[in-house]
Amino acid sequence: MTDSRARILARVRAAVAGAPEADPVARDYRTSHAPDDPDALLDLLHENLADYRAHVHRTVPGDLAGLVARLLAEHGARSVVVPPGLPSAWLAATEAVRRHDEPPSDPYALDGTDAVVTGCAVAIAETGTIVLDGGPGQGRRALTLVPNLHLCVVRAPEQVVASVPLALPRLTPGRPLTWISGPSATSDIELDRVEGVHGPRTLEVVLVTGA
Repeated sequence: MTDSRARILARVRAAVAGAPEADPVARDYRTSHAPDDPDALLDLLHENLADYRAHVHRTVPGDLAGLVARLLAEHGARSVVVPPGLPSAWLAATEAVRRHDEPPSDPYALDGTDAVVTGCAVAIAETGTIVLDGGPGQGRRALTLVPNLHLCVVRAPEQVVASVPLALPRLTPGRPLTWISGPSATSDIELDRVEGVHGPRTLEVVLVTGA
């Protein structure tokens, strides 16, 4: 801690010393504004993901491998990063070269890989946000930031929640959380949108429904 920061914090502590405890904050606000209907939540998630310029697809487990293979081929992805714990069945139909991230790939290898396929921890319908926490099938954060194409599989309804307040209890603050709302993008002062600035240029989201 720097001397300046220590002095500032000491002044703050002195100023609040002896102050009465604040009244408890009421937490009786609504945690969701979406209907309590799994089908409606999935439709809302789909709509908001698309509004953020993600490409959204729906399928069932039996057709997932074929859809993943088709999407990778349409983007010309000849290689794909495979996070630890990703179900092998998801990539069973693709002809892309699989590059397993065990041991971790170096930055140059990741930069030379066309795509990454991951799962997620939770998806938030009201904000169109997908959250990754580095768990099985998601991998470390670099995997979803370096390749130009990120294909993310969301299992519905079990991984879909209505709102951020409902998502937070499912997440562990100590894990490396990555919140994704569409492909990486920014705009300059003229509002010209540029994608792929801090992450993938393209986000493909596959919503898998059914047991």
